[in-house]
Amino acid sequence: MVRVFGGVPTVQRVEQAAPSALSVPPSKTAASKAPPRRRHRYERLGWIPFFLSHLVMFGAIWSGVTWEAIAVGVVLYFVRMFGVTGGYHRYFAHRAFETSRWFQFVLALLATMTIQRGPLWWAAHHRAHHLHSDTENDLHSPVVDGFWHSHFGWLFAGNAETDMKRVKDLAKYPELLWLDKYWLVVPVLTSVLVWLVWGWPGFFIGFAASGVLVWHSTFLVNSLAHVWGKRRFETKDQSRNNLVIALLTMGEGWHNNHHRYMNSARMGFYPGEIDLTYLTLRGLEKLGIVWNLKGVPERILEEGRQADARASDR
Repeated sequence: MVRVFGGVPTVQRVEQAAPSALSVPPSKTAASKAPPRRRHRYERLGWIPFFLSHLVMFGAIWSGVTWEAIAVGVVLYFVRMFGVTGGYHRYFAHRAFETSRWFQFVLALLATMTIQRGPLWWAAHHRAHHLHSDTENDLHSPVVDGFWHSHFGWLFAGNAETDMKRVKDLAKYPELLWLDKYWLVVPVLTSVLVWLVWGWPGFFIGFAASGVLVWHSTFLVNSLAHVWGKRRFETKDQSRNNLVIALLTMGEGWHNNHHRYMNSARMGFYPGEIDLTYLTLRGLEKLGIVWNLKGVPERILEEGRQADARASDR
């Protein structure tokens, strides 16, 4: 049995460099340099369980819908969403805060409930995305490969392996290695538990329907958040800030902010930019469960203020 006590060391990551908004003319943006669309070879058998998962929720037509099932769906939506945003993304991929080893495992458990593979796989692919964002080496760029590939098609384009070289800091934990290999165990057990307690309506609505909503909400960050919204910072990619996506994903929609400074535990850099994941992390910080939440340097905040001022003057 693995003992899971003590704090987990963090890894210092280098921020993505981004030139000043004044120094990069529109003709030099990633969109103008985008290579021609590529043809991908998809693993067709992989599409079957994906589309069947969408059909399952329509079982509610047979079982009926109860208020209890809707309540379960809402709770599971936000719990699983936080597992992805606070766990897979801000903790495992970016190490934007610190926590104990036991809560690290809890975050991984919550995230695997979303059926988005394991923590090492997710972190490795996301770190690669930041390294190659909106270039031909990006796994899911709508600028390069179009909306549908970036939204979910890339999942079936031969990306099932975990690049362990990118996640050496996580691979030293045997419990995470196990969960990365057997990532389906948690969602299967969760679905059975929901069915036992709330019956078929709970399964179809509380588990399946809310799970599909979690999928597509998080997928929007890969797809629409690179083509729809406002660009405060002139990053090397086409990341954008989008309020709608931010509300659906507990703060992930402030994507242009994030690509300008990805080390931060918060993505809503400025007042009015709702970031429920960061507020949740602040609450956990007060309870002593997480600590050392990384902030945004003042120079980055000032750069954004100046960009907003120039935009308002136009």
